Amino acid sequence: MKKILVTGANGQLGSELRKLSVQYSAFEWVFTDWQELDLCKLDALATEISKINPSVIINCAAHTAVDKAESEYELSDVLNHQSVAIIAKWSYVNDCQFIHISTDYVFDGTASLPLKEDAITGPINVYGQTKLAGEIACLRENPNAIIIRTSWVYSSFGANFVKTMSRLMQERDSLNVVNDQIGSPTYAADLAQAILTILTHQKWQAGIYHFSNEGEISWYEFALAIQEIGGFECAISGIPSSAYPTPAKRPQYSLLDKSKIATTFGVVVPDYRVSLEKCMGLLSEK
Repeated sequence: MKKILVTGANGQLGSELRKLSVQYSAFEWVFTDWQELDLCKLDALATEISKINPSVIINCAAHTAVDKAESEYELSDVLNHQSVAIIAKWSYVNDCQFIHISTDYVFDGTASLPLKEDAITGPINVYGQTKLAGEIACLRENPNAIIIRTSWVYSSFGANFVKTMSRLMQERDSLNVVNDQIGSPTYAADLAQAILTILTHQKWQAGIYHFSNEGEISWYEFALAIQEIGGFECAISGIPSSAYPTPAKRPQYSLLDKSKIATTFGVVVPDYRVSLEKCMGLLSEK
């Protein structure tokens, strides 16, 4: 029986994998967050992984607070880069399949067409820089690894744009949302399913893959969809990024091309609106 280690298990993707794992009882699942496996303790990390001795590692752990990362470079680099190198090396030496989750923030946001996996990278903030360093370290230490870049992740678990907007639209009469950053959201449950599709596929094909939901929208359009599905009365206005300054710069365009993951593994890529309705349906039940 394959033993699957999931790091960052209390995050959005980790929580969705835990929920999905009951349908995959042929695997033995080990879910860890920092309490059980502290990725910041670099000296002990390989030893602690050896104690678990997995045959698959899905690394969902990351320092994802994009604005905080600007002032927390060291922590960001440890979680997004240095620990990844250690996990990748361990998995390579121990013939363990490794799936590492990365981000659209490795790009500079100046593209005008959906980004393929071989597009030139050029991160414009600390989060993106440390995640790119993690990708490079991952493939250096384990050329058999799979890296999945994703974007705008949301879920019924954790804190995210969908939950924040749903709350604010019920608390306020009006909201301003950035309308000049273009991409596509990712329902973490769909990404979790994509990962399981890869793990149960007959052939392991190492490399970088992109996954998000289908659709090309701005955060403003995303907010409008949340409003419509939720039936919220709040007035929403689109504003330029320049009117909403943040410590970290955001890519203006980071729409991912998903054709490689679909053709290689037969991964289904749902439309963002369909997935958003599913997630908001779950949230309305909570």
